[in-house]
Amino acid sequence: MKKVLFILLLGLTQVGYSQKQYNVIQIIVDDLGWKDLSSYGSDYYETPALDKFAEKSIVYTNSYASCNVCSPTRASIVTGKYPAKLNLTDWIEGWKMPYAKYSIPEWTMYLETSQPTVGKLFKENGYKTAHFGKWHLGENEGYWPENHGFDKNHGGWSKGAPHKNKKKGYNGYFMPYGNPRLKDGPQDEYLTERLAKDVCLYIEENKNEKFFVNLWFYNVHTPLQARAEKVDKYKNKEKGKYHSNPTYAAMIEHVDEAIGQVLNKVEALGLMENTIILFSSDNGGLIGKPKRKVTNNSPLKGGKGTIYEGGIRVPTMIYAPNLTPNKVDYAVSSIDYLPTLAQLAHLKIEKDVQEQWDGISIVEFNQTEHYYSRPLYWHYPHYHSQGAVPHTVVIQEDWKLIHNIENGNYELYNLRDDIGEQNNLVKSEKAKFSELKKKMKVWKKEVGAQMPTKNPNYKPTSK
Repeated sequence: MKKVLFILLLGLTQVGYSQKQYNVIQIIVDDLGWKDLSSYGSDYYETPALDKFAEKSIVYTNSYASCNVCSPTRASIVTGKYPAKLNLTDWIEGWKMPYAKYSIPEWTMYLETSQPTVGKLFKENGYKTAHFGKWHLGENEGYWPENHGFDKNHGGWSKGAPHKNKKKGYNGYFMPYGNPRLKDGPQDEYLTERLAKDVCLYIEENKNEKFFVNLWFYNVHTPLQARAEKVDKYKNKEKGKYHSNPTYAAMIEHVDEAIGQVLNKVEALGLMENTIILFSSDNGGLIGKPKRKVTNNSPLKGGKGTIYEGGIRVPTMIYAPNLTPNKVDYAVSSIDYLPTLAQLAHLKIEKDVQEQWDGISIVEFNQTEHYYSRPLYWHYPHYHSQGAVPHTVVIQEDWKLIHNIENGNYELYNLRDDIGEQNNLVKSEKAKFSELKKKMKVWKKEVGAQMPTKNPNYKPTSK
């Protein structure tokens, strides 16, 4: 493994010899699971554009979202910080469970405009900046993309999913959208196709400028909606071993086609040698309910809204000129995206801003051992309808420790031997348990992690 990485990281040193600033396109798909691309193992979903992109990119097989739900991860992507440090630890506004065993803390339901964000930092370096698609980092419009360093905002507002409201005539992924930051288009327009069209136009208009594009799709978040012909295609296709939802498959195909259009535009304009592209997801795939299944993250346990691997492990790829395509399996996190893009694009950033980051550049050639040894943390003092209870987690090398705050129990897994998290090793690996437990305690104090408190209105039969 280390020999392969050595070859890869030698390729990265070539970037450091030039101070040229590159265009950047950061693509985040909503709720896309670790196995939801054919290049990551799906035998039902079809993603030819992303499979082709993977051949040109560094593919991270052990990549994590910093939370099991969307808003905290998105906050970490734009700041390089752990959600716990921001006190933005749940999707905005979160589930209301007044009779749960614990009361959740008074957390921050918006991203503070004082934060040095990816939009601000690229703008300060002379970039044109634009956001397309989902935002979900503040109910009030004072916290939307235009208040965080983006010159343009196409579709980013308070909602975390397409606005579907029969009474008002809003139709989710199909026009009319009911989105105050996105004008309605032609009849039967599909949101994902519209975002791709807008991005391609923006790139065309700014091809002679330095640009940063934040393309955050609403797909594949519920409501599950796609064009009928695509749904029919998957209804007539043989089901996969784990994947079988034709509408969800069609939504993934919509995303793949949209990304393919953007990549083709970049290529047609001769910008591939001048552009960095990052692709990822904000949390694991949504399993859904028994009678309304969405996706399946097997062999991973759980899904969105749980702290198991299916809830936090995501597909991630990075393309940049002079980077050597490869697959690497050291653990990376969404807290790393900002430091990585800043390093690859050669941004000039004040030292005190960089020192606030919890993430690191995952293409720094001289930090190979650090990638394997550094711990990663999660803290979720909330409840989720998909099963999560308040918890804290640390992952270091092959080991994962989960602290269930509600019942006080711990779970310890060796992810290399047990990726499905079936064998709790707390009793047999006492030294490792003690080591990670101590790290967890120290980290929570360092970031000022908010804790839930016992609920005086607790009713054991409900949350």
